[in-house]
Amino acid sequence: MSARGPWSSEAWSQQARSGRWPLPFAEIALYDLVVLAATGIYLAVFSSPSMTRVIYHGSYGPLRGVPVSRAYESALHISFDMPGGLLIRQVHQWAALIFVAAVCLQLLQLFFTGAFRRPRQLHWLIWVALLPLGMVEGWTGSILPDDMLSGGGLSLLQGVLESIPVVGTHLMLWVFGGAVPGQQIIPRMYWLHYAVLPAIMIGLLILARRLARQSGLTRPPAPSSSGRPDFGWRGRGWRGLVHDPAVITALAMFSATCGVLILLGTFAQIDPIWSIGPYQPGAATAGAVPDWYMGFLDGGLRIMPGWQVMIAGHPLALAVLVPALIVPGAFFTLLAAYPLLESWLTGDRRVHLRPARPRDAAIRTAAGVAGITFYGLLWAAAANDQIAYHFHLDLFTVTWVFRVAVFAGPVLAFAVTRWICLGLAGQEREEAEHGRETGRIVMNPDGGFSEITEPAPPRGQLTRR
Repeated sequence: MSARGPWSSEAWSQQARSGRWPLPFAEIALYDLVVLAATGIYLAVFSSPSMTRVIYHGSYGPLRGVPVSRAYESALHISFDMPGGLLIRQVHQWAALIFVAAVCLQLLQLFFTGAFRRPRQLHWLIWVALLPLGMVEGWTGSILPDDMLSGGGLSLLQGVLESIPVVGTHLMLWVFGGAVPGQQIIPRMYWLHYAVLPAIMIGLLILARRLARQSGLTRPPAPSSSGRPDFGWRGRGWRGLVHDPAVITALAMFSATCGVLILLGTFAQIDPIWSIGPYQPGAATAGAVPDWYMGFLDGGLRIMPGWQVMIAGHPLALAVLVPALIVPGAFFTLLAAYPLLESWLTGDRRVHLRPARPRDAAIRTAAGVAGITFYGLLWAAAANDQIAYHFHLDLFTVTWVFRVAVFAGPVLAFAVTRWICLGLAGQEREEAEHGRETGRIVMNPDGGFSEITEPAPPRGQLTRR
C-alpha cells in the first residue's frame, strides 16, 4: 500500500485536523441512543405495564409469596429468569444516564465555542430540546418497575401537578386516571417511554445530523497540499467507504461506547429493584435519591422555604411551584432563547463558521460558568442531609448555606470568570505588541541587561513549548 494511502499516518493526521473529525459528545449521544433503542425493544417485549396485583412465585426467594404488581413481577422475571436479562436492564439504565450526560456536554461545547450562532440556531434548539426529553425519558423509565423508587417518583409528580394554580388538581386526576396511584399511570408511562419519546428523540437526532451536513461544522477542513480543502482519503465504491478514516473513526467510537456500557452493566450494579421492594402507598425508601440529572430538582425542593400564599381563597404552594416548575421552565427557556438574546444585545447577525475561543467572549463564558454554578449548587443541595450527617453539621445550617449560595455563587462565578477571560485576552494583546518572554537575559555593550523576546504565534495556532 502506498505511503500516502488511507492507513498512512498522513491520512490520519489530515483527518484529525479536518472539520470532519466528529464532535465526540454528539457521537456518543447518537450511539448511546442506538443502544437504548436496541435494549429498549427487548425490555418492552417482556415488560408488563400492568398494576394488577399478583402473588410472586419467581426465582427470587425473599419475595416469594409477596403480593406485587405485574409490572414489578415482570421486571424481576427479566432480571432473574431471562437469559442476559439483568445485563440488558443494567446496560439500558446506564445508557440512559450517559445519554443525558453526553447531551449536557454537547450543549456546553456548543455554548462556549459560540456554535449556536448563524447558521446553526436550529441545531442548537435541537440539542436544547433533547436535554429535557432525555430527562423525561429516563424518569418515565424509573416509574415502570413499580418499586419503591417508582412510588417516590409518582409522589413527586403528584405534588408538582397539584401545585399548578387553578387546573392542578384536575390535571393530576387526568394524568393518573383517577385517584393516586390508580391503575392507568404505568400503562401510560409505558407507551410514553417506549414509543412516543424515543420516536421524537430519534427524529431530532436525524434532523441534527442532516443540518450538520448541510451547514457544516464550525471548523473548516484543513487545506491540502494543493490548497483545496481535504476531507480525508476517498476511494471508489465500498472499498473507499471501508478505508475512509472518518468511517473507521465512527466505528471505533461506536464500539467504544458499546464496550463501556457493557462493562458498566456487568460490574456496576444500578437500581436493584429486588432489594428496594415493591411499591407500597404511603411508604418511602430511606436514603433514596433520584438519577443524577434530576438532582437539581430535588435540591431546589429541599432548600425552598415552605412558602404558601392565598389567592382568592385558594392556596398557592410556592414551595413546590417555584423549584419544580418556574425555575426549570425559566432555565430551559433562557437556554433556548440565548442565541436570539445574544444577537439582540450585541447586534451581531453575521454568519460564523469558525468556533470562538471562550476567552474571546468574556460575557458569554462568564454567563455559562454562572449557569453551571447555579445548577451545581442545586444538584449538591439534593444531598444536604448526607452532608449534614457525614460532616456532623446541623441540617438547618446546611440548608441555609445552600439558600444563600444559589444566589451568591453564580454572581461570584460570573465575576471571577470574566476577570480571567479579560486577563487572558489582555495578555495576548501585550504579547502581540511586545513579544513573548523567553526567560533569556543578555547584557548589552553598555553593561545593562535586557530580556530577549520572541514574536507571539498567530492567534489560535498551537506551538510546542
